[in-house]
Amino acid sequence: MDTLRSVPTGKDSDVFGRRRKRSEDAVDQVDKGVAAEELAEDTADDVAAEQVSLPPAPRPDGPWDISEVSNPGEGRVDLGGLFVPGVEGMELRVEVAGDSIVAATVVLRDSAVQLQGFAAPKNEGIWREVREEIASGITQQGGVIDEVEGPLGWELRAQVPVQLPDGTNGVQLVRFVGVDGPRWFLRGVISGHGAVQPQAAGLLEQIVRDTVVVRGESPMAPRDPIVLKLPDDAQMVAEGGVQQDEAAGSRFAGGVDQLQRGPEITEVR
Repeated sequence: MDTLRSVPTGKDSDVFGRRRKRSEDAVDQVDKGVAAEELAEDTADDVAAEQVSLPPAPRPDGPWDISEVSNPGEGRVDLGGLFVPGVEGMELRVEVAGDSIVAATVVLRDSAVQLQGFAAPKNEGIWREVREEIASGITQQGGVIDEVEGPLGWELRAQVPVQLPDGTNGVQLVRFVGVDGPRWFLRGVISGHGAVQPQAAGLLEQIVRDTVVVRGESPMAPRDPIVLKLPDDAQMVAEGGVQQDEAAGSRFAGGVDQLQRGPEITEVR
């Protein structure tokens, strides 16, 4: 008895062949798409890594590392982790986190600059990354950020939402500046008239430039604040201010009279 066998015809073979070809093409296209996507991701990762790993930029005009200044106490207030330039008529305020002093603010009439030092990697700057985080935080609060290249390098000019004393909403105009140094990062926050008027900001910018940072040799994690101390001859006044007599002889003396009142708070209705 003959056995019935199914033998594919040439037509069937062509159909199966075409199906096989289309399937193989689809797989090839998927493979190519995945490869292209992976290549794009790798390229983006490489670019991001290069940006994050940029070394600190040169600082020909300061601020200075303690190793770069022969006499840091000359014309400056010794706060331990920072030597802050003394200016005639200035008020020096300190900010405390827990039991540690972590920031100093120089107030000149209606302008101010807050200075704060942080530990940083030895061969990498962190200001670009910090700018992105500051900008993200302010925009999430409904504020407005403009990133510009200013006298101290790249900075953020921000309109930060605040509540005014009468309960209405307003914005505070602030400039965030930053400088990467060897194993440290110095951030400055300029407010008041100096945030909106270049002629008033000049003295505050020079204070940032002439600040000396003392990172120290003890191990610190990146972004840990550099702890400050009160100067030996400090006289505490209300609201954490510190009055100093060291402004005499400072090369910044005499510039305070150029400052005028500016719009730190702008009401929004």
